[in-house]
Amino acid sequence: MKLRSAMAALAASVLFFAAQAQNPKYIFMYIGDGMGMGPVVAAETYNRTILRSDKPLTMMQMPVVGWCMTYSASSDVTDSAAAGTALSTGYKTTNGMLGMRPDSTEVYSIARELKDMGYGVGVVTSVAPDDATPGAFYAHVPSRKMYYEIGTQMAESGYEFVAGAGLRGLSADGRETDLADRFVKNGVQIVRGPESVATIASDKVLLLNPEGTKEWNIGYTIDSIAGVLNLPLIVETGIAQLERTSPERFFMMVEGGNIDHALHANDGGAALKEILNFDSALELAYDFYLRHPDETLIVVTADHDTGGMAMIKPSGAKGGLANIDYQKVSKEEFSDYCKSVLRSRMVYSWEDMRGYLADNLGFFTHIRLSEAQEADLRALFDKTFEMRNSADQKTLYASFNEFAVEVFRIFNDATGLAFTTTSHSGNAVPVFAVGAGAERFKGYNNNVDIPRAILETVRASVVPAR
Repeated sequence: MKLRSAMAALAASVLFFAAQAQNPKYIFMYIGDGMGMGPVVAAETYNRTILRSDKPLTMMQMPVVGWCMTYSASSDVTDSAAAGTALSTGYKTTNGMLGMRPDSTEVYSIARELKDMGYGVGVVTSVAPDDATPGAFYAHVPSRKMYYEIGTQMAESGYEFVAGAGLRGLSADGRETDLADRFVKNGVQIVRGPESVATIASDKVLLLNPEGTKEWNIGYTIDSIAGVLNLPLIVETGIAQLERTSPERFFMMVEGGNIDHALHANDGGAALKEILNFDSALELAYDFYLRHPDETLIVVTADHDTGGMAMIKPSGAKGGLANIDYQKVSKEEFSDYCKSVLRSRMVYSWEDMRGYLADNLGFFTHIRLSEAQEADLRALFDKTFEMRNSADQKTLYASFNEFAVEVFRIFNDATGLAFTTTSHSGNAVPVFAVGAGAERFKGYNNNVDIPRAILETVRASVVPAR
């Protein structure tokens, strides 16, 4: 009898709490592009040992932790288009395809589903809003490179807030397209740069970087570029827009796209700074959750791992992750600097380069090179800048001067960050969650499970109390 009474009491308790539970009115989905476990652990180690933070990264404070497989319908190693489609729609597809199954059947994202259910929608990124991951939340195209078509579907989505670097479909074959007019016809206000955020007045907004900046990337955190957008500002603006236009319920996807760009470059320092920046943007959602704990769900994951990065013992130098504080430029910025020197045909000596490396990467002052290392680096400098006889390393988003590649190989070795590839890997990625329905993401996940679980949480009926 006692056991039966205890079971009855437990059942009554479960029904009571089920009755009190609410479906999430506010849903945040954060995707760290390329953010595998290696980069996350390295960022937290830097946060703990170098920044001396008294608390872990925001994502690591979330009570629900899991992991996720990322393979696509066509490969064990996915690309961002197939992974974005899986995370947004719950369907696997072929690498390169967006919002379609391998047979080209259109499938719809949770953003579209929730929009049709009365939710406001925001889709934001630190790269281009017509890139693969954000595109998967509104577009249906057989190729992720169909930027004009992706842009037109963005304009027609009806979403309240979209943001990122720039649009690649504004011109084609050197000619201006009608894409900007399509946004205007659909009532979308186009706003450019941080200074223009205060002018937002429309119920539908496209926030982009200032004209004349890169279309594919808002800029790396480590480069400290003046006058451009940053992910925390984008998220803050997006939350304000959604609270204004859809105060009762909204969905927001936030992509840290620059993480992937830095990892493709095998630029460990820039990647860690991007993860910290992504985590700062996540803190804004977490603060929102603390104000609405029973009505908010936050899920954090990655579309895939990039670079196969791991922490190793620093080679031939003291300092380890502390060396990141001496890095003032990204590998991409440094390579562009080297190429500008070559284009200018200016007289540029080894002593000039030595001073630049000391000022911007801590070489010779904090990262000590042996005589042999410096001699080898000097020989490569001569080959690159005097003989002009060096090959470039091409990655998905950039082409790096051979001298820049070697400089950052030395820097990574001294920092204790190692890479296995400049491409994606098939490694599993982390999942973190907090809020209403967060328990659904604990343990093993396949990427298609995540959007399905979010929708199930929204659609779940409340069990009536007795």
